[in-house]
Amino acid sequence: MAIDEVLIVGGGTAGWLTATLLAKRLGAAQPNGVKVTLIESSDIGTIGVGEGTFPTMRRTLRMIGVEEAEFMRECSAAFKQAIKFVDWEHPPANGRHSHYFHPFNLPHLMPMGIDMAPYWLMGLADGAIFSDAVTLQDKVVLERKAPKRISDAPYDGPMNYAYHLDAAKLASFLKKVGKELGVRHLIGNVERVEVNEAGSISAVHTKEHGVLTAGLYVDCSGFAGLLIGKALGEPWRDITHILFVDRAIAMQVPYDRPDAPIFPATISTAHESGWTWDIGLDARRGTGYCYSSRHVDDDRAEEILRAYNGAAAEKLSARRLKMPIGFRNRQWIKNCVAVGLSGGFLEPLESTGILQIEAAAHMIAEYFPRTGDDLERVARHFSYVMRRRYECAVDFIKMHFYLSKRRDHDFWIDNTDPASATDSLLEKLELWRHRPPNFLDFETTYESFKYQSWQYILLGMGFRPDLSSNDSAFPQRKEAAFEFRRVREATQKALQALPDHRALLDEIYTNGYRRGGKSGATLYDREEGITTSELMHR
Repeated sequence: MAIDEVLIVGGGTAGWLTATLLAKRLGAAQPNGVKVTLIESSDIGTIGVGEGTFPTMRRTLRMIGVEEAEFMRECSAAFKQAIKFVDWEHPPANGRHSHYFHPFNLPHLMPMGIDMAPYWLMGLADGAIFSDAVTLQDKVVLERKAPKRISDAPYDGPMNYAYHLDAAKLASFLKKVGKELGVRHLIGNVERVEVNEAGSISAVHTKEHGVLTAGLYVDCSGFAGLLIGKALGEPWRDITHILFVDRAIAMQVPYDRPDAPIFPATISTAHESGWTWDIGLDARRGTGYCYSSRHVDDDRAEEILRAYNGAAAEKLSARRLKMPIGFRNRQWIKNCVAVGLSGGFLEPLESTGILQIEAAAHMIAEYFPRTGDDLERVARHFSYVMRRRYECAVDFIKMHFYLSKRRDHDFWIDNTDPASATDSLLEKLELWRHRPPNFLDFETTYESFKYQSWQYILLGMGFRPDLSSNDSAFPQRKEAAFEFRRVREATQKALQALPDHRALLDEIYTNGYRRGGKSGATLYDREEGITTSELMHR
């Protein structure tokens, strides 16, 4: 039976991003297109703790047909170029803090595509931290520079970037765009889900609109999992024995003045039993503390967040959130597919929440079984891919905690216990005892994070592969030292060429991009060896 209509249960970022993308890709506004209906309850607000995205969001928005400047204005968006990790390897000592970066720019390569990580391990970068030695982006971020110029084309720029945004505003913006693309929007509450003898959903009964039917049902009902969990019985795979963080407390902090600088990266600071996020938007900072309920109580967690924010937090309220951490092994069963929190959620350390929503929505559109003949096959493949995406991301996130040398709280001690790590992560770390990660180590189809990201975290956290037994494999030391110098020189040119972050945001918000903007992928001549045309979007 042909699948000509999709019913999405639930709104928020998951529901509206999926609805908007499917409406665009499947021609919802066309007479012969797939009709997309979204029903959401007016009683349920948007859950957004991290407010951060991945560079893939640019591709998604461009595919939908959204103007970047409009999106940024409507969603209070700012640019995100990296995550700055503070005090993750060691606790602060005598008031001194350490940090490293996970930038979005890929590391510079030597001629012939030779990886510079081994030569950094040999000490040829004059003591610079790894990300600073192989990219321009650390110092661009620290100087609060934007990743692009006003003359660069929308969604393009010399630095790879994502966005910080207001999650509630994003859902409202996507709702407006989705309805323009033909999404039918209903406000109502699901009372009952009807499942037939074959195990498929046959109807959704609502209080306000009666019985709703479709060929494909998308569960965007959040942690409630009304369709995939409660109706079809797919269990939740809890992984809090691996990723301990299961609570968050959030606080919106206004700037002390309207023209305050905006840091163009997420700041993640480790504390006694978790970590804080600090995200700069146009008119406020989004801050919060993610922690393990097994290691600290809620009141102490709020004390830590308020201490982090200082006097600015004295009269501000805080929002406490519970975060089920895990995922469902099957996220597409029969004619029902889960997207967002209904399918899984990992703590927001590396902004995987919206990233997994994007991946799921794109796959649904790409694999859409219009004839219905391939429904079961598509369901199996989608479930396998999403399960692997979650499992790979779990390893990546766990590595941040597992490699820490902090011993100031049981939270960190417990996180470095091998019993809390997956066998696959332990196997990777053994693989890298004598060499840094490379592209051959990963199933690239299922990895949200490429090998370069693993290098940034691994080396940033103080993990040092021992190359001494095979140093003859790295003879280009003189050339490597020269390349490290070139990165430093190019960094200075970038700092001169790129505008202040807030200044660019003000111009985009007020006037948009200049018409006829050109690609920003060649800020530097290719002969210099520092060109972002080689920086693949993750």
